[in-house]
Amino acid sequence: MEKIAVAMSGGVDSSVAALLLKERGFDVIGITLKMSSISCDTDLQVCCSPEDVKDAKRVASYLGIEHYVLDWEDLFKKKVIDYFVEQYKKGKTPNPCSICNREVKTGLLAKYAREILGVDLLSTGHYLGIDEFEGYNVIKRGKDKNKDQSYFMALLEKEVLDYLIFPLEDLTKEETRKIAEKYRIPVAKKSESFEICFTAGKTPGEYLEETGLLPPSKGDILLKNGKKVGTHTGLANYTIGQRRGLGVAWKEPLYVVEKIPKENALIVGTKEDLLTKFVETEDLNLFIPQDKLYSLELTVQGRYRQKPVEIKRFEKIGDSYRFYFKEPQVRFASGQVLALYSGDMLLGGGIIA
Repeated sequence: MEKIAVAMSGGVDSSVAALLLKERGFDVIGITLKMSSISCDTDLQVCCSPEDVKDAKRVASYLGIEHYVLDWEDLFKKKVIDYFVEQYKKGKTPNPCSICNREVKTGLLAKYAREILGVDLLSTGHYLGIDEFEGYNVIKRGKDKNKDQSYFMALLEKEVLDYLIFPLEDLTKEETRKIAEKYRIPVAKKSESFEICFTAGKTPGEYLEETGLLPPSKGDILLKNGKKVGTHTGLANYTIGQRRGLGVAWKEPLYVVEKIPKENALIVGTKEDLLTKFVETEDLNLFIPQDKLYSLELTVQGRYRQKPVEIKRFEKIGDSYRFYFKEPQVRFASGQVLALYSGDMLLGGGIIA
């Protein structure tokens, strides 16, 4: 009998994942990561808070499985929150969920569970799957396209894919909730958590200001020709492509085109100024060999839920990769994850330069 560890967050999805695996006859244990000491109620979700740990314990007890709690708060701060802050200091817009999946709650946890706890596989409550493509294991989009979370797995090390299993692959969120209710799982009616869990619903700028990690610093809003047209409230409050909230009156709509942290300047321009023919990554993490990419029809996503964008070709420039669009696109935000797909198969990704 294979032994499987389920990363139990105390929510509905991971709880149902544990239930389904137990129903299939696996030897299931639950692992919960404590990554925050901040207490919360149902309206304020933070990452793996003490309340979430209690909920996970209740579910594990209800299912009759062993349950372990790992205090990884310091690791989470070092690998995820510190990274988040440093990227904003550089004027970028990071994706902490993707970093967390690689460095903490999926990638690292899979290795830890195998090496320390002696399990065969790690499972999570993500809506996606593992499939074989071109002879290699890759991530596959989940059945529920509105809930598909493959994008956040683009940075995982390819070796980790051999140790992962996702029981919710062929379920919708509604179906998962119905299973939880049918089996009377204690957290069946628990609400969803926020996308960036540790900001507890605040915008990145609000979080950075309130915690004192990156106090706001007002600066100039400039056109591309250097003309000042306004004053921004802090670069962390803006992202590439943003139109609303600029506080600038102009003869035509203006959008954020660039952030220059060294000058504390926000560059704005027209919709045409936002268009680009390519996107570049600082590096590229691949689940299949690079030479297999040349014969495939590729698409990319530069943010979660973005419609896939078709690629006509790509090239390697030093350690970077440049992907050329079939049609000009609004530029992707620097610091976000670029996820690379062939159809529904996620082939890897990198950090947008």
